[in-house]
Amino acid sequence: MSASIFEQSLAAAPAVVIPSATRVVRLPDPLPMKLGGVLEAVDMAYESWGEPNGANTVLLFTGLSPSAHAASSPEDPEPGWWEDMIGPGRALDTGRFHVVCVNSLGSCFGSSGPASPDPATGRVYGTDFPELSLEDVALAARRLLDVLGIEHLHTVMGASMGGMSALAFARANPERFDNLSLISTAAVPSAYAIALRSLQREIVRSDPAWQKGAYPPGAGPRQGMCLARKLGMTTYRAAEEWEQRFGHKRIDALRRRAVPFAMEFEVESYLEHQAQKFCDQFDANCYLYLSRAVDRFDLCEDGCDVTELFAGAAPRHVQIIGVHTDTLFPPSQQAWLSEAFGRAGAQVDVRVLDCLQGHDAFLVDTEQFGRIIGEFFAAL
Repeated sequence: MSASIFEQSLAAAPAVVIPSATRVVRLPDPLPMKLGGVLEAVDMAYESWGEPNGANTVLLFTGLSPSAHAASSPEDPEPGWWEDMIGPGRALDTGRFHVVCVNSLGSCFGSSGPASPDPATGRVYGTDFPELSLEDVALAARRLLDVLGIEHLHTVMGASMGGMSALAFARANPERFDNLSLISTAAVPSAYAIALRSLQREIVRSDPAWQKGAYPPGAGPRQGMCLARKLGMTTYRAAEEWEQRFGHKRIDALRRRAVPFAMEFEVESYLEHQAQKFCDQFDANCYLYLSRAVDRFDLCEDGCDVTELFAGAAPRHVQIIGVHTDTLFPPSQQAWLSEAFGRAGAQVDVRVLDCLQGHDAFLVDTEQFGRIIGEFFAAL
């Protein structure tokens, strides 16, 4: 192992920064976890845009890595991860809707998770945090809505892991919302996606600095996290886009390091940049917990049918969007959701888009996604 890699492996764990507009609420009651255990004290982080009027709230669940900062606001002008989608006149028109984005339970941007202090000991939970499921994420979000006094939702929506969290919320609370918007997601993960995430988790756990999850502040598994993120990045985008953007382009000779097998290609440099940025922001144990929660999700895990789950209480309208080049959540999974909700009695609008960006298209091709999502909400 070279000195530079060794130093990276022992580099300081990320100092998690909670966006300034994020509000953190302590839930009034302990939270029972689906897979066992109880969280006695639970903090939930969220941001909101627009004004509530009793029937216009849109609950937005995030993917695995984003914070609740989906868009800028007067309190925080920093662009959010869905900046072009939320605001006056945009797809999620804050002149009409009150948008609430929650940071998932188990994450590291204000909500309770493995990086949070255990109130019983004062020490960071680490792997003493209870086993996490997306049903727990949904329950914590519902408890947050209770605190905020939001009894009924216009729409529940989410993309990727957030779409699964939205499905978990919908299953548990069919009476609390009218419409559902599911983007690049599935009722159950594919074996291919599970295999990829399992390998990513193994890479993190194989870094000696992980220390079985008991790494002290300032000594997290940075190298493992960077490698896991690089593997993830290769699956978030489509092969066609990689070819168009980078092809066989090489890094300028002045930027190359004089070490064996140093980065030579532009695509390698891009992956390195993205990995380092992610490792500066995200906690390793939170990553492991959320990643495994995605793999465990199954909307129909007890063998029931969607028509049984929503018997007499199906969403009025269900929007389902997929992307042809998405290998993590392929169009066949959106087709299954479309057919299932149609049988349950919902009015379904399903679209499969021709985007080069693969799974990340909902973050990148906001022109297409914005138009389709905007049309869906405008018709409701």
